[in-house]
Amino acid sequence: MIACYNVHMEKIHDKKRLVINLLDWYDEHARVLPWREEATPYRVWVSEIMLQQTRVEAVKPYFERFLKAFPSISSLANAKDDELSKVWEGLGYYNRVKNMKKCAQMCMELYDGKLPSTYEQLLQLPGIGSYTAGAVASIAFKEKAAAVDGNVLRVFSRLLVSEDDILKESTKKKFQKIILDYIPEERCDAFNQALMEIGALVCVPNAAPRCNICPLAQDCIGYQSGKAHFLPIKKAKKQRRIEKRTILVVVWKDKVLLYQRPEKGLLSKMYEFKNLEDHYLKKDIINRIGAKHVLTYKKLKDAKHVFSHIEWHMKACLIEVDEPIEEGVWCTKEELEHTYAIPSAFQTYKESLYEWWKEKSYE
Repeated sequence: MIACYNVHMEKIHDKKRLVINLLDWYDEHARVLPWREEATPYRVWVSEIMLQQTRVEAVKPYFERFLKAFPSISSLANAKDDELSKVWEGLGYYNRVKNMKKCAQMCMELYDGKLPSTYEQLLQLPGIGSYTAGAVASIAFKEKAAAVDGNVLRVFSRLLVSEDDILKESTKKKFQKIILDYIPEERCDAFNQALMEIGALVCVPNAAPRCNICPLAQDCIGYQSGKAHFLPIKKAKKQRRIEKRTILVVVWKDKVLLYQRPEKGLLSKMYEFKNLEDHYLKKDIINRIGAKHVLTYKKLKDAKHVFSHIEWHMKACLIEVDEPIEEGVWCTKEELEHTYAIPSAFQTYKESLYEWWKEKSYE
């Protein structure tokens, strides 16, 4: 059982009333979002993958751009990897889009180019876990299925005063079973979206919950017991590994030197500026470049990029050389904008490069 604050729960936590109040609130306050306007299975699926660990406002332009480039499962299944990476560029967590292509290919093979319509079938597809399967099944196909993400875990931890660690998979599974009892058959799609919405707008993370405007307050044990502000319980994650890197933006005339990352591993097959493990002094960097003449050496600002398990602490410089060096891809500004996908980890240095090109009138 979920650990709960058990003070006359039956008197202060009316499930039926809670569901009615939640849906009434959602009908009045739901945000207008592009994937809600036309909730086809494909659009719902694309939006749910994009929204994983990514803010709604950041997703909106990517969603429109992605659908323009890949309007169907068929077009996604046949997409070139470089084209996919470029459309996704800047959104991060690039394995998401690689799994989307695999998923689309499986749908072409097994389901006649459509997403399967049940939770269990969706769960078998690449890149689709229990939350995404529940969201797509309920929103697109009206199946009574729980869609339990961080927002939902936070809301229900406060509603029931659960002291279980929400980062544990066992806690998520417990809540999936509990929440199924709340989901109404006739509006399962709205219920799941309403829970996500109230978690995003009212029962917010990293701040005090807005209990004074919450439509669920009268049935929230956390609010009535004064414990909502201390929940959910989320034990500290393992510390990320720190990696020092030196980023070299090597330019020759109106071109910049890029390398493609290995096929497997972090940021696989994406393009990057030349970079070295650890931090180096100017003389060591120039020696490693191997250029006969360095025309310009410009120190760039330090930057940090956080991955799920690693932090890159980066120092960088822009180096102008008098002739091409090393193997790699020498690309123009137009190619950088339209052809080669650069991970968001290097966004600071991409902007510095654009400023350099502008100064040199290479725009």
